[in-house]
Amino acid sequence: MKILIVGGTGMIGGHAAARLSSQGHDVVLGARKPALSETPMARYPVLIGDYSKGAFSPDDLKEFDAVVFAAGNDIRHLPKSVDRDEFWRVMQIEGVPDFVERAKKGGVKRVVQIGSYYHQVMPHLAETDDYVRARKLADDGARALAGDDFNVSTLNPPSIVGVIPGLPALRYETLVAWGRGERPEIPDYGPAGGTNYMSVKSLTEAISGALSNAESGKAYLIGDQNLHFNEFFQMIFDAVGSDRIVEERDAEHPLLPDAFIVPGRGNVLSYEPPADEVALLGYSRNDVQRAVQEIVTLVGPTE
Repeated sequence: MKILIVGGTGMIGGHAAARLSSQGHDVVLGARKPALSETPMARYPVLIGDYSKGAFSPDDLKEFDAVVFAAGNDIRHLPKSVDRDEFWRVMQIEGVPDFVERAKKGGVKRVVQIGSYYHQVMPHLAETDDYVRARKLADDGARALAGDDFNVSTLNPPSIVGVIPGLPALRYETLVAWGRGERPEIPDYGPAGGTNYMSVKSLTEAISGALSNAESGKAYLIGDQNLHFNEFFQMIFDAVGSDRIVEERDAEHPLLPDAFIVPGRGNVLSYEPPADEVALLGYSRNDVQRAVQEIVTLVGPTE
């Protein structure tokens, strides 16, 4: 297949490009600007455009058999001093379904949207959190366009663990430096609560599986390992060879502020993805520890 990956110059898009091209697919990246020259994504052709501004017209998309949409903005991308409602409308609520509709008009046969897990695991959050509501409406709006001749599916993953060479990864660089004892001002604890984690490798396996096997119009809750936040931090400490213990504390953490804990500090967002869907999509489980070790290796020395 000839596949366009929107958001292809990012970490998830880059890993998806590598997996799909290794399977013999013809991959093109869709992005607002070219890939950084030092990243693996630099070897792929790039279609420049911003989906939220109407780019990627039906005429642009008519050459593609399938599209992977991996460009949805989340709370980390929310600019300061911006109208939140307008931001989510443009980037999620209307922006994503509008793009999928252009793909449909262009004759694309399959679209796999990468969404987010909150509204499938904790539906009530869509009533109280503007970000979760926006994700839900983007998911629902995109899949509403599905039909017999237009296969649209959504993968709703949890917190994704991974980096890619050449792409800045400040969060993981800081976590690794902390684990190595290079950030003594950060106390050794994780905030109360936790979530599900999944490696980027497992996610790209699911993307490949969805392109082949997903039921049109279906949203798949995918994921891997349920961990408390301190347990995830402990994995990093262990991977760098530290013998320090990361305790759990009901307090805001400088590396995981309360604003980024969507269900609220103290809550554990845990679940098991349906076994039949794991098998259908063909992704691996129990891969988080390996992904953490890979991150430590790729981040390298932090001093």
